[in-house]
Amino acid sequence: MLRRSLLTSAIAASLLTTFSLPAFATQVYETDLVIIGGGLSGLAAAQSAVDQGAKPIVLEKEAALGGGGNFPEGSLGVGTRYQKEHNINTTVDQVLTAALQYHHYRADPHVLRVLIEESGKTIDWVMDKGAQMRGIRTMYPKDESLMTWHLFKGGAAGIIQRFAKEVRAKGGTILTETPAKKLIVENGKVVGVEAVDGEGEKVIVKAKKVIIATGGFESNKEMLAKYVNDSSALGMFEPVWYRGPVTDGKNGDGRTGDGIQMAQLVGAGVKGMHTIAGNAPYLADLPPINQFMGADELKQGRCALAQPWLWVDQHGKRFFNESRGAVFVDVYNAMTSAGGVMYNIIDQQKYDQLVNKGALLPFNAIVLAGVPLKALPKTFEIGQQRGWAFKADTIDDLAAQIGVPASNLKETMNKVNEYAKAGKDPEFGRLPEHLATFNMEKGPYYALKGIRAFFLTLGGVTVNPKFQALNPQGDVIDNLYVVGQDIGGLYDSSYDLRCEGSASSFAMTSGRLAADNALADVKAGK
Repeated sequence: MLRRSLLTSAIAASLLTTFSLPAFATQVYETDLVIIGGGLSGLAAAQSAVDQGAKPIVLEKEAALGGGGNFPEGSLGVGTRYQKEHNINTTVDQVLTAALQYHHYRADPHVLRVLIEESGKTIDWVMDKGAQMRGIRTMYPKDESLMTWHLFKGGAAGIIQRFAKEVRAKGGTILTETPAKKLIVENGKVVGVEAVDGEGEKVIVKAKKVIIATGGFESNKEMLAKYVNDSSALGMFEPVWYRGPVTDGKNGDGRTGDGIQMAQLVGAGVKGMHTIAGNAPYLADLPPINQFMGADELKQGRCALAQPWLWVDQHGKRFFNESRGAVFVDVYNAMTSAGGVMYNIIDQQKYDQLVNKGALLPFNAIVLAGVPLKALPKTFEIGQQRGWAFKADTIDDLAAQIGVPASNLKETMNKVNEYAKAGKDPEFGRLPEHLATFNMEKGPYYALKGIRAFFLTLGGVTVNPKFQALNPQGDVIDNLYVVGQDIGGLYDSSYDLRCEGSASSFAMTSGRLAADNALADVKAGK
């Protein structure tokens, strides 16, 4: 039963005795399940709970729901109805093996198997809730793809809205602008959450089970500096979803590690705190989110930046197979090794091809291959003003503008011309259809500057396959569950793009299953 009351001092004193509540609390709730965080994983947990007749309480620190969960285009699913209808026969074992190999077997195989096994049920579940599919796509070459990335019409934002609406309709409570501050513990067991509402008043939720779903720590600069070496390196901007300076989580991205830190304070262990979902290349333009959701000149500019023309580092030399420009994790890692910054060199013929015939490589599912980049002239207009787009009549002038040795750039361009004429790239293996010569005598010449970004932190609390939080010795912390980007141990050193959409899939699946497991224990009297 959900209970809320304004406490007298006498009642407050009584409650303080029974479960360690502060005497100055003004609002008290009681429920079987409280969820810290109203993003994709937290609302999936709430949705699963109300499906079973429970009345969960969700504490969300921001004014709006969803957080980073509003932005995914799609999610990983294995064995979905949609795959079966389209004769896609990818198996759980194939995906699990690919994931473990990618992560050098440093990821938790038991938790990963559960998340992958249940991913198809999660996709079917959200479709039963009204989500609509617009296809299965891949950013990998087709012969390497597992074909698991299910794209939703309207992206994950529509799922957030559906979950929130149904949770409220079925008796759940969602409290926005109510950040959780600490877990309440009695006799070694988590028994509730202390929060603060928008008026600054204390809120106490007494609960039989607590789920942490606060989305990681991508906007906590102190935690990034402590755990993530890349965060202050050359060519590293803010998180992709960055929308302004981080001030007490009020920039619209409340993912500041609250849940992980609260769990640590009650004894939870952590894993993989150094790991982020690197994403590159991005135009050196803030905020990066505008290249996802902003004007066409930024979205198309981001697409143009990753085309397989000629990528050079700060020394004017190649460092990567440009045919893999859509595989953003590979690009991120290669750029990290090469110093963090890249320049894509374009001549007039290639520029005209982009404007009139379209890109050779897609930008996620945002700008598709073959779509003419009609906004590219505007891209260069604003980019030249902001310092990340360049145009010159000569190669020497272009090299001077981007700060690389002209002799190196010319040598690199001449090599690419030789490879294009031979139809083979002996350095990096760029596809023959992506090899094109440069006119070395006649300009104009163009360049776009690319930097690295990241869209998630991937380290967090150690959990078991039921998503119960564990201490460093592997023992369960009673009544505490952790889901989504607050889980650690699912990745090694970077995001796995072969398992495309895994972050959002794991968020929804872990939320759904954690609620199921928590409520099953409540019913069993545990």
